Amino acid sequence: MRWAQRGSPRSCTAQAAPRRAPPLPGTRCGDGGAPSAPPHPLTRSLAARPSGRALPVAMAVATAVGDPSRRLGPGSEAAGGTAAGRRRPLAVAMRGREMAAGGGQAIVWRNVVLMGLLHLGAVYALSLVPRAQLLTLLWAYFCFLMTALGVTAGAHRLWSHRSYKAKLPLRIFLAAANSMAFQNDIYEWSRDHRVHHKYSETDADPHNARRGFFFSHIGWLFVRKHKDVIEKGRKLDFTDLLDDPVVRFQRKYYKSSVVLMCFVIPTVVPWYLWGESLWNAYFLASILRYTISLNVTWLVNSAAHMYGNRPYDKYINPRQNTFVTLGAIGEGFHNYHHTFPFDYSASELGLKFNPTTWFIDFMFWLGLVTDRKQAPKEMIQARKERTGDGSA
Repeated sequence: MRWAQRGSPRSCTAQAAPRRAPPLPGTRCGDGGAPSAPPHPLTRSLAARPSGRALPVAMAVATAVGDPSRRLGPGSEAAGGTAAGRRRPLAVAMRGREMAAGGGQAIVWRNVVLMGLLHLGAVYALSLVPRAQLLTLLWAYFCFLMTALGVTAGAHRLWSHRSYKAKLPLRIFLAAANSMAFQNDIYEWSRDHRVHHKYSETDADPHNARRGFFFSHIGWLFVRKHKDVIEKGRKLDFTDLLDDPVVRFQRKYYKSSVVLMCFVIPTVVPWYLWGESLWNAYFLASILRYTISLNVTWLVNSAAHMYGNRPYDKYINPRQNTFVTLGAIGEGFHNYHHTFPFDYSASELGLKFNPTTWFIDFMFWLGLVTDRKQAPKEMIQARKERTGDGSA
């Protein structure tokens, strides 16, 4: 297997296995995720950092998207669960084995209530759309796009998979956009995502799709983490994340950056620049935009793991899902992504709707991106013929 890097003469060679995803970039051609190695000196102190301090009211409404096991105080990582690694047919798992009954994990009722309030606020915000100014609606959509890039181009393709390199100004922008997304800081998001890829559809997968649509979409945030997620995650090496000063800075000041980027700026700009009411600006550009962006991200974990074709690897659950692609600005080519996770485009190049790839390519043109990793055409075709379902 070869990793072709657009804009760079270097490449990396690794062994290809028919039923296992290729290694993540930055793992020295390891097994689909970050390599097992002694943790960075800061890893344990960061992971053990208490987070029970009071949050601002605006953040409390949306706290449910955080890591439940880190927000429940001492002993939260000791939650029990079912036997590790037990694989069940997806169709069987979906017949009633949802969040409350599956896994024996304690429900985090605070998260359930707060997330319910957030979604009620979003429903109310829809009633404000006819009364809002057009500029406010356009601003809310712009904030949505920035939010999405903070996740797709930032936490996902750059920091989780190291599929390209970004210079400091772009990393700062993506970190700010990631704070606007408020889906955990870059370190936590990338940590959980690497665990998801390495142990996909097992009890060590934070949002295991074999436990049903609801669990993989939002239910995983309503329960304490399965013990396997915690145990397996501790065995991975996240040194590359902790060595990035941008990641460390965002993690240190994450709560303040979320208040500013996710709530204050989206609300104040329409009010100050074109006289929109603070009420409309808050509910449309903050609450509604935030709720939609959360669900779009979650659809990658749920719908894109259940519905669609599998032209690259029919032996894994992730699918090609057009609906998710449109909402998540290019993240719905999920069978491709889990087959070639190191590819910066997360899809085959060509005439495909992939705004995240367009953004990365534009940043490359500006000189802010280098070393875009890409799966060679021969590798893609060979994989289709060997493990694809014949749909493409």
